[in-house]
Amino acid sequence: MATKFSKETYLYWYELMLLLRRFEEKTGQLYGMQKIRGFCHLYIGQEAVAAGCMTATNPTDKFITAYRCHALAIAKGVTPKSSMAELYGKATGCSKGKGGSMHLFGVDVGFFGGHGIVGAQIGTGAGLAFAEKYKGTNNVALCFFGDGAARQGMLHETFNMAMLWDLPVVFICENNHYAMGTSVARTSKTLDIYKLADAYDMPADAVDGMSPEDVHNAVLRAANRAREKGGPTLLEIKTYRYKGHSMSDPQKYRSKDEVEEYKEKDPIDHVLNVLKTQYKIADADIDVINERVKKEVEDSVQFAEESPWPNDDELLKDVYVQQDYPFIVD
Repeated sequence: MATKFSKETYLYWYELMLLLRRFEEKTGQLYGMQKIRGFCHLYIGQEAVAAGCMTATNPTDKFITAYRCHALAIAKGVTPKSSMAELYGKATGCSKGKGGSMHLFGVDVGFFGGHGIVGAQIGTGAGLAFAEKYKGTNNVALCFFGDGAARQGMLHETFNMAMLWDLPVVFICENNHYAMGTSVARTSKTLDIYKLADAYDMPADAVDGMSPEDVHNAVLRAANRAREKGGPTLLEIKTYRYKGHSMSDPQKYRSKDEVEEYKEKDPIDHVLNVLKTQYKIADADIDVINERVKKEVEDSVQFAEESPWPNDDELLKDVYVQQDYPFIVD
């Protein structure tokens, strides 16, 4: 598989995944320092999904995901600076400091959130695809959700409509096995989530989410099918988060040995190994990338620290207010 991808692709994957990893590690550290408040869900371990999706799609394609959104936002083009500022709640954040960790947005780069209601983005993802079809573009919508959201009624209603209308959407279940803290085996007799597509005659596949190569190939096939008016695809990308569901998760539902077993399949280590063994990339060149990533993360923290808080008059901006709303009582 490795021979099918260029040195440039592996270098891109390595730097992107390393940036996402270091950004998330710094986020966890800052959360512990109470620089970042509220909920916080880290993507550490799942970086190959973001990397493979980026090389398999076009810049004009649309992404939408749930609340574990920092990494996908940055991969799609939301800058680390505006992402970190958003985590801080600063005015320079990508959502003006109003969204926080769970609601990063970058509409200008085709990133439509960060959504806090489990499964809600599945319907909206199909809506993004409907808009692209209606406008006659060649764009595809990638709609990400976790294994926990696969049990929501929103998924089934959306799958039915998306197939009926042949929408250009790729549904991506990032199956990290435990949803909020309960294994798939305890919530469903159907352990292979991709088989849920069978009920709607939707093409589907299971994908190794620790391999950017496998993710790329699967997403490219699905995206091409959508562009060729072949309709939706469901991809169950089997991945693993090294950290808890959120920063407050004690992780009592899994063993430390299991976590270490998955860390041995780490996608960043895999890509680095390919670069060194297959493409003979020197350690000095890797060090340059590492330092560049380190500086980018440090700069994002400095930017967030130095950015202003939103003004008080921002409180009611971007919120729909009906002036003659009949149910307001003084």
